[in-house]
This record gives sequence, C-alpha cells and structure tokens, in this order.
Amino acid sequence: METSVLPIIILLPLILGTTLVSLLKQSSRRLTAFAAVGVSMTSLGLLLTQAREVFNGAVITQSWSWLPQLGIDFSFRLDALGLLFALLISGIGTLIYIYAYFYLGPKNSLNKLYLLLMLFMAAMLGISLSNNLILLLIFWELTSISSFLLVGYWSNYDAAQRGSRMALTTTGMGGLAMLGGFILLGQITGTYEIDQILTMTAQIQSHALFVPTLLLILLGAFTKSAQFPFHFWLPNAMAAPTPVSAYLHSATMVKAGIFLVARLLPIFAGAALFHNLVTFIGLFTLCMAAFFAIFKEDLKGLLAYSTISHLGLIMCLLGIGSPLAVAAAIFHIINHATFKAALFMIAGIIDHESGTRDLRKLSGLWQLLPYTATLTMVTAASMAGVPLTNGFLSKEMFFTELLSNLSGPVLICSAIVATLAGIFAVAYSVRLVHGVFFDGPLGKQVPNKDAHEPPFGMRAPATLLAILCILVGLFPALLVENIVNSTARASTQVMDFEGAHLALWHGFNMPLLMSLIASIGGLIFYFSLAKGGKIREIDLDPYLGRLQGRVAFDLFLKSLLLNSRKFKRWTENGKLQSYILWIVIFSIAVVSLPFLGQGLTTGTRELTHAPALAIVLWLLLFSSCWMMLWFHHERIKAVLISGAIGLVVTMVFICFSAPDLALTQITVDVVTTVLLLMSLSLLPQLTPYESSVSRRWRDALIAIGGGLGIAWITWLILTRDHNSISWFFMQQSIPLGGGTNVVNVILVDFRGFDTFGEITVLGIAGIGALCLMDGMRTHGTTMTQGLSYRFNPSPLMLRITASWILPIALVVSLYIFLRGHNLPGGGFIAGLITALALIIQYMALGQDHAEQLLKAKSGRLYEIWIGTGLVIAGLTGLGAWFWGRPFLTSAHFYVSPPILGEMHLATAALFDVGVYITVVGATMLLISVLGDSRHSSMSGPVPKGD
Repeated sequence: METSVLPIIILLPLILGTTLVSLLKQSSRRLTAFAAVGVSMTSLGLLLTQAREVFNGAVITQSWSWLPQLGIDFSFRLDALGLLFALLISGIGTLIYIYAYFYLGPKNSLNKLYLLLMLFMAAMLGISLSNNLILLLIFWELTSISSFLLVGYWSNYDAAQRGSRMALTTTGMGGLAMLGGFILLGQITGTYEIDQILTMTAQIQSHALFVPTLLLILLGAFTKSAQFPFHFWLPNAMAAPTPVSAYLHSATMVKAGIFLVARLLPIFAGAALFHNLVTFIGLFTLCMAAFFAIFKEDLKGLLAYSTISHLGLIMCLLGIGSPLAVAAAIFHIINHATFKAALFMIAGIIDHESGTRDLRKLSGLWQLLPYTATLTMVTAASMAGVPLTNGFLSKEMFFTELLSNLSGPVLICSAIVATLAGIFAVAYSVRLVHGVFFDGPLGKQVPNKDAHEPPFGMRAPATLLAILCILVGLFPALLVENIVNSTARASTQVMDFEGAHLALWHGFNMPLLMSLIASIGGLIFYFSLAKGGKIREIDLDPYLGRLQGRVAFDLFLKSLLLNSRKFKRWTENGKLQSYILWIVIFSIAVVSLPFLGQGLTTGTRELTHAPALAIVLWLLLFSSCWMMLWFHHERIKAVLISGAIGLVVTMVFICFSAPDLALTQITVDVVTTVLLLMSLSLLPQLTPYESSVSRRWRDALIAIGGGLGIAWITWLILTRDHNSISWFFMQQSIPLGGGTNVVNVILVDFRGFDTFGEITVLGIAGIGALCLMDGMRTHGTTMTQGLSYRFNPSPLMLRITASWILPIALVVSLYIFLRGHNLPGGGFIAGLITALALIIQYMALGQDHAEQLLKAKSGRLYEIWIGTGLVIAGLTGLGAWFWGRPFLTSAHFYVSPPILGEMHLATAALFDVGVYITVVGATMLLISVLGDSRHSSMSGPVPKGD
C-alpha cells in the first residue's frame, strides 16, 4: 500500500514546526507552546489515522528517486514496528512540549528548546519510518547533532558542555562504525532498501562479510542505546534540562539502537554470534547499571542508570530473539517509555519546587508535595516491577523468556544475574520514593522549605503516564496485546506467530518466585543500607578508579590529543619544503598504483609528431617556469610570472580546441592574480633565502624528482589506450541536455550536483575569508608591513576608461552567459567577467566610492548575492522533483515569441543564473575583504626586503 502521508509526518516538525517556533520568537511563550504542541499533535494524528490498518498487518510505503545509481532513495515504510516507535516519539513529545512550557522560567529561551526538540523529533521519526539504510543513517546522525545541542542547552555550564561533547563523540563514533556496516550490508545484498534486505537472510549470513557487518552495526546500536561499555555517556548527559532528559534519554533517543536491532532482527536471527553477544551484553548491562543506580546521589543520575539497566533488559530479550522474547521486549519498550518519562518529569518537579535534586539533601517532602509523591510511588512501582503495574507484566515476561530459551549452567548464571538485577531495581526504586518523600522530617538542607505542588499543566503529563502504568497493568490484553503482537510480527517477520497472551495472573511459577525474591531482597538490601544514613555516605567512584567509563573516556581523549599533537609536530613543522615533499610523494604514489600491474614502461599507443606550435608553447612554458624559479624570492614578480604561466596554459587550451577551458582559465588567472597581489600587502616583498647551500640542493633534488615523477606518469598515461566516455556526452548532449556546448551541458545538467557543490564551496570560501579577516590589522612592523593595496582614486584617464568598460563588460557578460548552453561561455565565465569589470571600478574610483555606489559597504551586498545565487541554483534543482525527475534534471523546449522567432530554452539556464550570481558575489567579497580598511594597514613605507 502506498501513501504520501509518511514524509509529511516527518516534515511537519522539521519544517513547519521549526519555522513556526522561529517566527514566534518575539511572541508570547504561550503562543509558541500552542504552536509546538499543535505540530506535534498533528503528526500524532496522522499516525493514528494509519494505526488500525498497520496494526492489523498492513505495510505502507512511499519512495522517491534520489541517487538511484547508488541505491539511495527517499524511501519510507510504515509497519507496526515503525508505527509503535513513531507513536511514542510524537505522543511523549507532545507531553514534553506541555511540560517544558511550565518547567522553563522566562529567563530561559523556550523557543530555542522547542526548535531543537522539533529537530530531534523529526530525526527520530525519520529513523522510525525510513526504508533505506542510508536515509536512516542521515536521520540517525541528525539525532546525534540535535541531542548534542539539547544536552548543551545551558551552554554556560561546564557540565553541559562536557556531557554534550561526550554524547556526541561516543554516539558519533558508533554512527561511523554503523555506516561501515550499512555499506558492507549493501555490498552483500546489492541494495539499501530495508524491505528487500529483510528477505535475504540466508544470503547475508552465508557471506564472508557477515561477521564484520554484524559487529559494526551492533557497535552503532550499543553506543546509541548506552550498552556496556558505552553506557557512561548517558549519565553525563543529565546536565540537559529535565524535559530533554525525559524525552531523549528515557523514551526516544536511547531507544534508537533498540529500534535498529529490532528492525534488522530477521537478518541476524539464527546467528550464534548475534544471540550470544546481544543477550549477554544486555544482561550484564541490566545488572551492572541497576547496582550503580542505587548509590547515585543525583535524582537524574539514579534515573539515568536505571534507564541503562532497562535498556539492557530490552536488548537481552532481542538477543534471545524468539517471537515471544521480542514481544516481551516490545511490551517493555512501551512500559519503560511511560514510567521513565513520568519519573524524569517528577524529578524536574522536585528540583523545580524544592531547589535541589540531591538525595543527600532531600527527605520528608511528602508533607509539601503529596500529589507528586503519589505519582512517584505509582511510577516507581512500575519501574520496580510491582504487581498491578505494567512494569510487573513485562518483567515477568522477561524472566519467563530467559528461563525458556537458555539451558544448563548458562541458564543458572543468567537467572541469578537477572534476579540480582531485580533486587537492585527494587532497591533504587524504593530509595527514590523513601529517600525523597519520607526518611524522616523535612530535610534541613532543602533549599526551599515552602515548596508546593506545581501548576496543573506541569503535573498533567506525568499524571497521564502514571494512569497508563496502572491501566495497562490491569487490562493489558484489552489495551496493548494486539499492538505488542503486531509489532513482534513486524520485527521478526514471523507471520504465523500465535502471539503473547498478556494477563495479570499466570499462576505460581518460577518467574513469580524470582519476582518475589527480587521484591523482598530489594527491600532488605535498601533498608540495610539506609539504616543510619549509610547509603548517603557510600561513594563507589574511588573504588572503581580507571574502570569508570567516564575516566576511561577522558584518558582515551587525552591520549588521542597527545598523540595527535606529536603527529602534528612531526608533520606540521612550519617548513613549506616538507609540506611540498609529502604532497609530491603522496601524489606520485597514488597515481602510480594503477600502473603496478601494467609495468612502468611506455605504452603501445601510436605516437604522433609534435607540431611547431606545440614546441613554441612548450618553450614559452619552460621559459616562464624558469623565470618563476629564478625570481621566486621576489613575491610580486613571482605572482606576475605565475599569471604569465596561466596565459600560456590558456593558449594550450585554445590549441587543443577547448575554448570553454581557455575562457575559464584566463578569467580565473586574472582574478587570482589580483587577489594574490592584494594578499601580498600583508607580507614582506621578499621570501627569505635558504639558510645553506645544502638546503638549496635538497630543494632542487626534490623539485626535479617530483617534476620527473609527474612527467613520467603523464607520459605513461598518454602512451596508453583508454576507453573514453566522451562519446556518451557527445551523443546525449542535445537530446537529454538540450545544448550543443557539451562542456556546459555537463556542468549544469549531467554533473550539475558537482557544480552546485563547487559554487557552495566558493561561497563558503568568501564568507570564510570575511570571518578570518574580521578585525585583522597590520601594524607597520618590519615583518608584517607590506604594500598599501586599498584601491585609492586613480588618474582621470583610468576613471573615464573604467566608466566605459563597465557597461561594455556587462553586455559581454550577458552575451557570454546566454550563449553558454550552445557555444563557449556560461554562468561561471560570465560571472568572472562581471567581477573583473567591478574590480576595475574599484581601481578607478577607489574602494570606498565604488562600494558606496554599489551600496556594498562591508561586503553585505556580496553576502546577499552569494546566498541568492545558491538559493536560485538549489531551487532549480528541487524543481525537477515536482515532475518526478532526479535533482537538477534539466528540461528544454522551444518557444516562438513575436519578432524574435523560434528560441530554444532550457531550465539549466536558471541554474546558470545561480552560478553567475554566486561567482560574482564570492569574488567581490574576497576583493572587498582584502581591501577593507578595517582589516588591513593603509599606509606605511614599502619595505625593500627582509
């Protein structure tokens, strides 16, 4: 079944939500909150319209071609698994938006928080609905970036900066590993489409690359879902605002790894390595994190470690991999999202009202916050797995599946570890309730002794989730059984799965006994520690030392930094000769690799005699290069000679019948020469001479060796036959691109995406120069003083000539631009010609007067030109999508206007307009920045040398 609603669900928060929140920045907080909640509820509503069909087994798909040659498409798929996660993301997100409105004070930017949360919601929805691995990876990395920004929301706190960097580094490295796994999976299957991959289990598991593929993908899943040994980033991310912790680190982001394993479960199921690795890492994470949670003094720290523990439980069930185990995992995903999101909100309420979330300072809050205490007891009971709550049911299912699918000593050990984890879970849940609301009278260290219940809007989301914990615990078959079983079938692809029967009572059995032991043992364990306040004094960090994940991570980064500095000192020694040597060696080595199997001798291609013109040009080029070598210490002469070399290259292009390249070369050569001459004003006129004769000989040998190496490789290439692809472009230039100028058609149509990237880089270079030069001044010292290069008013003759040159140059630019699709020319060349004409105006009128006439003071106009050009080029590319064609596909047609007659037009001309405007803007911005008096010295004597 196909529908176009799936991308709309993602685009609503990504575009509409972020736009509305940005536009409402100056409006009231309430209006902003209504907008955010409205967008989130709209996505939720669209999902609910598909819920009945999908949970009954339907699969909804939609796809648009993007990069079909690489197997990358905008492909979306909504099955029960994706729908469940999308409902959690949008449903919990809606509650978080409501909660955040009351949680954040007026001094904190609600717009900023909503904007980042919208971005994160869109990314998580994208993960849930993607049907292409590469598209999923894009959304995956977007969650890492948005969570980095959310964790660092309070950027003035060191803890927030540290936590955000740690989260981004850990999950980013995992994402990089996952990318490798996805690429290997694509190589094995020949596709990145998930629905196709899920049908190739036998082919995948029998392939030699299966093990590295599995390990790389699991590495990405483990880092994202904070499994041991990558668990340490999650507690350190608790520096984020509580709404962020409630959303990202309990209900959504940390479950992205869980979702990935569940999504790809059919291709991994049956592989012993998968089952053993995932089951036992999940089991160890479950027990280890539960133990550490007991001794955390920060409320959010306790909840963070409990989250890690429950994620380990879910991962363990997915590792077991049976349909019933997967059903239990799905059920616990739902339950954990409800009680843990509520508990994080409650932690925020406690902090918000009492002024602290430090368990060493909190006690006796029951008398001030009875309603909040009741909510805490309900949700903490669910977290501990107390009967009549949803957490009890999924914990029982976990124990049942563990006992049913393991045997022998492994079963005994696993049962002991799981029971211990249950004991620890009860202990930290009891500590959360007893330590905050009871444990004696109101604590003397509580900052706010007059705390009171928060506004209803702040309590309502947690109240709703607490009610769900009870309702699902009492009526699981009625409320969630169909959802759980449908999702389990979608995850395992086992359609004849009878389904799990969710009920409050399954009789007296071993899982119930394990639950009783966990409950009684947890109470005894906690109160024995709490007696006399001993638990408040226990600190495990000194005992763990370097075994702590945070410490190990810091040591790793420190070692990486030290080794990077050593490598930098070895490679970046400040000597240009060393840099050039490495560049030459690397270039020759890389280019030589293809010839290793063919021999390094002259090829068999028939050679032709060199014409007299070629010999003349070669002698000119040789002479120019020799002059460059002779005068290279005199920088101005060197720049002028390099310009002369460019002119010789232009003549070579003309001789080889490449007028487009010749036009480009000569215009680029002139503009580059002007820029280099202006840049020399910041440098001495002379380059220091080599300190010894031996160094001159060394440099000479390197230059000769490099030149001979490149020359020989060029000779090897030219003397060998090769299969050219030029015939394709010659044949298809007119029928597909609508132009006879093959070069221009390639640039704006066949390889328009490359050109778009190039003009983007050009624009970034111009803006980068503006940022780098901002505030820079030369101070007239011997080493920094250079030529005065700001354009001052010139003689009358030059000014009169310039006034004629500009209109003529603009006409020539228009002519070059319009003929570009069929004859030599195009937007790039036309842009450079326009820029040259404007540079002449600068030279003739002076920069101040010229910029005043252009209204381009401080380069502002040129920044706008760059942005406008990129937008025009990008919109031209996007326009092809409305006709179902790939990005930047050109359309061409004939029109017959009066008088002018028949004309051939192509949409690529619009793209070329964007190229033209961007080139002019970037070039003139560079000129403007280098000539700005704020950035450089305007006067001073011209130095004669070093």
